[in-house]
Amino acid sequence: MIHFAWPWAFALVVLPWLIYKLWPPALAAEEAALWVPSLSPFGGVQHQRSRRKGRWQLPLALCCWLLLLGATARPQWLGEPIELPVSGRDLLLAVDLSGSMQTKDFRLDGEMVDRLTALKAVAGKFIQRRVGDRLGLILFGDQAYVQTPLTFDRKTVELLLNEAAIGLAGQKTSIGDAIGLAVKRLKKGQGKEQVLILLTDGANTAGQLTPLKAAELAANEGLKIYTVGIGADAMEVRSFFFSQTVNPSVDLDEKTLTAIARKTGGRYFRARDTDQLAKIYAELDRLEPVEHDKDVYRPISELYPYPLGLALGCGVLLILLPKLSDWRRR
Repeated sequence: MIHFAWPWAFALVVLPWLIYKLWPPALAAEEAALWVPSLSPFGGVQHQRSRRKGRWQLPLALCCWLLLLGATARPQWLGEPIELPVSGRDLLLAVDLSGSMQTKDFRLDGEMVDRLTALKAVAGKFIQRRVGDRLGLILFGDQAYVQTPLTFDRKTVELLLNEAAIGLAGQKTSIGDAIGLAVKRLKKGQGKEQVLILLTDGANTAGQLTPLKAAELAANEGLKIYTVGIGADAMEVRSFFFSQTVNPSVDLDEKTLTAIARKTGGRYFRARDTDQLAKIYAELDRLEPVEHDKDVYRPISELYPYPLGLALGCGVLLILLPKLSDWRRR
């Protein structure tokens, strides 16, 4: 829609008429005059010229004045309102892509799937609910790297999480480096709260930074860490002659994950199946609620150059047309 920032400028539309009515007329004695015995030789020419000038000068001058008023009123084009989420929370997801994440001990929609597939299905819904938070994604294996910097674009974060593949960052697990990278990324953040959700199914087997030392650094920077241990307690493995029940999560270092969470003011969660994983994300929503305050922004495009340019064109015509008419008569 078109909006005028200074609509009071249109009150000046009567200014030329007021000047015409209130300004005292020029004195006849001050006017230059040519005394002749008779005006009959000049009557036709003078009348024709004044009539020709009156046809276009007054309307053109009036148009120029109206365009100047329109430009003074500052016409603007207001775009559609855009809701900007207001939140002070920076939230990072750190996802384990080590080889053990391919273990198929989770059930999703009636089928056995690997741990990463189950994590993607549940985490995607969690990401979409985080309206107002700046989200980021860290993937780690032998080493940790930032897949998505902090952003309000939740769809991009979900898309890049779904594109993550097991073994993409190596076969081992560098929990300490993942926490250290999160501390580095959030150190200069603008958020009031800084949260890391770390999801893994193993123990720290790679990297240069130990998990507890990384947790100490995180605590000093005010980074709260929620750790989630992924993996079932029992899984039936079938062979050619018989089947046996094994613990696929025997390598999960719950003690260290618990210590990381406690040191930073977070909590440790254990996800043994898809339902528990979904409940953990619901609990995280409760512990770190989404802020619903929003700011509305409307993009503004200034339109005053258009009437100003047209007024300039009309002014040029007012100056040039009389000279052009005189030149043609000569």
